Amino acid sequence: MALVEVRPVTPEEYRAAGEVVVAAYRALPGASTTAGYEEALADVAGRARTAVVLVAVDPVVSGAPEDATRVLGCVTYVEGCGSLWAEQLEEGEASIRMLGVDPAAQGRGVGAALLDHCIRRARESGARALFLHSTPWMSAAHHLYAKAGFVRVPERDWEPTPEVPLLAFRLDLAGA
Repeated sequence: MALVEVRPVTPEEYRAAGEVVVAAYRALPGASTTAGYEEALADVAGRARTAVVLVAVDPVVSGAPEDATRVLGCVTYVEGCGSLWAEQLEEGEASIRMLGVDPAAQGRGVGAALLDHCIRRARESGARALFLHSTPWMSAAHHLYAKAGFVRVPERDWEPTPEVPLLAFRLDLAGA
């Protein structure tokens, strides 16, 4: 696993972070995204105004120019059910949305680093659980979630549109 730095996105990285998320969703086996949803995935600047958007970047080499970092992954962290980005959250839960890793960087631990950062952030904020939705074709992500301790909660599955079923996953933080 390559070492990556996870931190809040900077305005200079909005475009690159959005491109990474769109590329990750386009690369999913059997997945198709609509132009409208790709626009939402790419709008990191819009999400950053009302949620915490995190990026995973290659660490900066000492003495390298600041633009030497490369965005490898991005995730939107939703602090609670009062957020504009909350989907079916219950009181005391935090959530993650739109987790994407550059297809060229997949398998290097980038997604795990982003997820671990969100789990730590949720614990530190006092959230009792971390919740998310995922499509059935995001099987690699499902393995990542299971490894982190998330369990399926089928009673919270939903379909925002008939062609996009969303599977619910939850990590209990209360006992951790």
